[in-house]
Amino acid sequence: MAFGIAVGLNLAFVVAETVAGLLSGSIALIADAGHNLSDVLALLLAWGASALAVRPPSERFTYGLKSSSILAAIANAALLWVAIGVIAVETIRRLAEPAPVASTAMIAVAAMGIVVNAASALLFARGRKSDLNVRAAFVHLMADAAVSAAVVLAGIFIALTGHAWIDPVTSLIVTAVIAWSGWGLMRDSLRMGMLGVPDDIDLREVRHFLEGLPGVRHVHDLHVWPMSTTETALTAHLIIPEPRVGDAFLHHVAHELEHRFGIGHPTLQIEMGDSACALQQSEAL
Repeated sequence: MAFGIAVGLNLAFVVAETVAGLLSGSIALIADAGHNLSDVLALLLAWGASALAVRPPSERFTYGLKSSSILAAIANAALLWVAIGVIAVETIRRLAEPAPVASTAMIAVAAMGIVVNAASALLFARGRKSDLNVRAAFVHLMADAAVSAAVVLAGIFIALTGHAWIDPVTSLIVTAVIAWSGWGLMRDSLRMGMLGVPDDIDLREVRHFLEGLPGVRHVHDLHVWPMSTTETALTAHLIIPEPRVGDAFLHHVAHELEHRFGIGHPTLQIEMGDSACALQQSEAL
């Protein structure tokens, strides 16, 4: 529901802002419309990925399609950088050849953007801490609200001073803001795509917890990776020379891993010898 409402609101605003930008001659409005369009595409990708992620596992995709949310995050980041390039080229051209701007229309449309983007962002406020796609939607929409506020200020200054160069300079600022948020999304999504340990999990703390379990002499072949933008998996080999391991032990470990670290899909291999199996790797941690 949140995705559908946000897509509808922002798509309508993109059309209105593009038309207003072309009629008023404001490159700042067009730049903001380009960013909003990339957000609409990002919302559509995230919406589709969230629908695919809940599909059940199959014989070919034994984890289901959970990782589609990671692919969507990577695609969103790529789309954002395409928008940045297009906006930057047009902004540089307008700096070289400033053109008159209808500041009144610029102010009115950008003020509408503050309302639309802030209202859309609130739809994702609750889930932004647990899902990269939702966080990306929230951050982008809040950034859009801030950018629209900057465009309003630019329109006011143009109306007061008559200086047309304020418009492309504002567009450069808009592009810089987009690039900053886009870099963070690209970094986080690529880390997930490369199966990196999620930022909110300290691998040393996980190892320390496992090594502190009763009877555990050593932990090796420890891996933690994202299955999706909301789920994390773990595999580890535990050396327990004198095992007294039953279901209660495994249930306790699974419960603690989920509640302490947010790892909801652990797989543990118990080894009863005094030394590790052949899979042990040299580890720096």
